[in-house]
Amino acid sequence: MVAEVIGGLLSGSLALLADAGHMLTDTVSLFLAWIAARMSRKPADTLRSYGYHRVQILAAFSNGVFFILIVGWITYEAVQRILNPVEVIGGIMLVIAGLGLIVNLLAFYILHGAGGKDLNVRAALLHVLGDLLGSVAAITAAVIILGTGWMPIDPILSVFVALLILRSAWMVVKESTHILLEGTPQDIDIEILQTAIIDAIPCVRDVHHVHVWSLTPEHPLLTLHVNVDPDADSTQVLQRVKQVLQDRFQIHHSTIQVEPAHCVDEHTGSISSAQE
Repeated sequence: MVAEVIGGLLSGSLALLADAGHMLTDTVSLFLAWIAARMSRKPADTLRSYGYHRVQILAAFSNGVFFILIVGWITYEAVQRILNPVEVIGGIMLVIAGLGLIVNLLAFYILHGAGGKDLNVRAALLHVLGDLLGSVAAITAAVIILGTGWMPIDPILSVFVALLILRSAWMVVKESTHILLEGTPQDIDIEILQTAIIDAIPCVRDVHHVHVWSLTPEHPLLTLHVNVDPDADSTQVLQRVKQVLQDRFQIHHSTIQVEPAHCVDEHTGSISSAQE
């Protein structure tokens, strides 16, 4: 990062300065991601009965928002450079960008494939990918400047990279916001889930008050009510419902209310969602 700041100032390259800005935010972001990953391992306590898993989602959301702000700054600076071109020294720019590319490739290699569904690691990887693309853009701009002397290519490629990163950053923010709002996981259809339970267990009359949300993308949670025949074995029904949830929908943490008659909540003024 320090090398790119110095190189950017000496060469006048916005692409290098933008990449240095990415690295600065990434240093903070990767540190936050590391802290979040460690905190999520802490066991549950009386204040946080689900533990600290959501710290990962908060870190991912913060990283995504921060990156969108950085993209805005890069775009603004690029527009200024396009309107008022600045002389860029291509040789210095090429050397520094090449070194940056090597560092970013190493970081990307370490993180790539390590996160799976972990939104926190994916957000961290996004930052490194942004730096990698920034280095590639800076190298490309340096080569064009050395070959043709066309200075506007530096801010133009900066905008191009910023737009690519913006799409990925928005997806991270969108997904983390959905989880923080207790939204239904995208791979679970509540109507299909209700039908699957009714079809699998003959004594189940109805499935309602279904709520599905995620602690993290790897930890879906569920609560629901099942209305059953009066002579049904509640314990057996409970076991079979949980088995369907685990086998069909990979939901391993669920709370089931078995009702041999009417739903008690319908007579106690309970609040139900539109899904119900």
